[in-house]
Amino acid sequence: MELLDGHLIPAVDGVAFGLLLFVVAAGLSLAFGTAGVLNLSHGTLYAIGAYTGAELSDGTWGGLALGLSAGTAAACVAGAGLSAATAPLARRGHLAQALLTFGLALIGGDLLIQFFGADELPVRVPEALDSSVTLLGHRYPAYRLCFIVMAVLLAAFGTWVLTRTRMGAAVRAAADDPQMLAATGHSPRAVHTGVLAAAGALAGAAGVLGAPIIGPGPGTSENVLMLSLVVVVLGGLRSLWATFFAAVAVGEVQTLGVSVAPELAPYLLFAAMAAVLVLRSRFTEPTGAGHGSEAPGPDPVARLRGLLAGRPASRAAAGPLPGRKRSPVWPARLPGRAAWWQAAPLLVLLIVLISLPALLDAYSISLAGSALALGLLAVSVTILTGYAGLPTLGQTAPFAVGAYATANLADAGWTVGPVQLVLSALAAAVFAAVVGPAVIRARGTTVLMITLAIGELTGAVVNQLKSVTGGADGLVGFPATRALWGGEGMLEESELYNYALVVAVVAVALTLLVLRSPAGKLLTGTRGAEARMRASGHPVGRYLLVAHVCAGALAGVGGSLMVTVQQYLSPADVGFEIAAFALLAVVIGGTTSVVGALLGAGLIVATRDWVAGSWPGHGPLLLGVLFVATVYVLPRGLAGLRGGSGGGPSSDAPRPPDQPAPAPTPSPAGKVSP
Repeated sequence: MELLDGHLIPAVDGVAFGLLLFVVAAGLSLAFGTAGVLNLSHGTLYAIGAYTGAELSDGTWGGLALGLSAGTAAACVAGAGLSAATAPLARRGHLAQALLTFGLALIGGDLLIQFFGADELPVRVPEALDSSVTLLGHRYPAYRLCFIVMAVLLAAFGTWVLTRTRMGAAVRAAADDPQMLAATGHSPRAVHTGVLAAAGALAGAAGVLGAPIIGPGPGTSENVLMLSLVVVVLGGLRSLWATFFAAVAVGEVQTLGVSVAPELAPYLLFAAMAAVLVLRSRFTEPTGAGHGSEAPGPDPVARLRGLLAGRPASRAAAGPLPGRKRSPVWPARLPGRAAWWQAAPLLVLLIVLISLPALLDAYSISLAGSALALGLLAVSVTILTGYAGLPTLGQTAPFAVGAYATANLADAGWTVGPVQLVLSALAAAVFAAVVGPAVIRARGTTVLMITLAIGELTGAVVNQLKSVTGGADGLVGFPATRALWGGEGMLEESELYNYALVVAVVAVALTLLVLRSPAGKLLTGTRGAEARMRASGHPVGRYLLVAHVCAGALAGVGGSLMVTVQQYLSPADVGFEIAAFALLAVVIGGTTSVVGALLGAGLIVATRDWVAGSWPGHGPLLLGVLFVATVYVLPRGLAGLRGGSGGGPSSDAPRPPDQPAPAPTPSPAGKVSP
């Protein structure tokens, strides 16, 4: 009985916290499930309401009403603006939406801090609610009990609106059959805007009412977004009541779980999220829909065989010509002008990188070394996203494994660079092999969410396993890396940069050799025509698993290189923001362009650390602008500007004229729960 009494208050706190998450997640679920928008700026909408409510709170009912009205209205307008911002991306899939909204979140977060300050704002509630009541013999804040009642009423009202009113019918029709909705005289575009505005209003209202529970401050929007994503995944997109109970469960884990099982609580949420997504993907047979659409034309398998045999697609479809021998897999003649033209950007980039130590100061050289490390991470994302068709937000997990392996090896006296690289790559490859089966079965947005969960779980391990990772303080003070046996540790920026350049050149060269070999073409065929590849007997799952392991090993090399260049390691170096940067670098360069991924990584590091140095405190704003500009201006990346196929077969690339266009509003097939 005493144990029950000791956990009563945390349990009630969990209900209040969970219901706050429900109000936020209901808006996120509405935006994603009905409007088809994967909104990674939803936490910022909550922050808008929270900051506005805190600024207008004065301890009176009038101040609470004014803050609620203003915060809800501001977030509602922001949601409507989000509808206009995402409208041009209707045909480009959820990856472009995720990058755009993440960029908008960076911009919004920076503007909120500039306007309201970087400190957490105090919130004053009305005097009648700023007290405590007796609950089963315990004192409990009256405001939280009031919030619980309001959230339950909101769940009931929202369910009634969606299931019993004409407005709810129009919203459901916009998700299920927008063409039929248009035939009845309703505008799907207007419904789309209204849904996102309503989702923003819910987030804003939750921010105002939840400010006394999750106060406005740095990190609030990211925390709310991650927890809301977990709620949406666990509850699904079809029922507000399912979302309601999922939110309460998440709230209990966050409060009661911390007091009952503090060592397990950090892992439970994202482990549950990953498990639910993996189980759902197990019941959905991959058909290749998430790997890109097939344009009319020759049989994709025949085209693939033609590529492997060195023949044009039309000839491959028709079969071998009579009286002629089949062309060998590897061309016997020397590379022609076209091959040298394709290699020209890589050669130019190499010349520029070699000359950098003579052109830059020490600080800029160190930034260039960091860009090379991030570039290898981006190249590993290119392998998965561009070639395997598995868009990922969790490649920082093997990156972290390689980084912490190198730091611990150095601390144990293993300071030889090649040894660190090999062992770190091996550790990251083993990690990728373990988690790979959970990833390769899923497709599309589900892959993004599974990899996000894996990345967050890895982050939880980093923060908890202090004996290996140093926890939140990170690792510093370990011996410097030696480039060769018998040499001394590298300390000068130019030495570290030259070492990083040699490692990056070797890693990129090996990657290009593999991607342009028959194995790479098989992987591309898997992405473009998975159903037919399976029908022709190809072990698609094996191809994807090998690609996942190889990409993990390359990410591990990047993590090892980052530790060598920086000489310190913190959880921020392997967090969600770095995963988003790596994915942005891939989109900047073109989803199948290795050189473009390196250029994209360099542009991100230059923007974050060099350009932002001239405008202190506005690094997130500059990066957010870079995200937004990339999505709008470079739909096929830098490689697409050359007029070639460097953009690769991406769901985010413009469709060929002869390829059928999808419905204007995304269908439920693209949701988290397939």
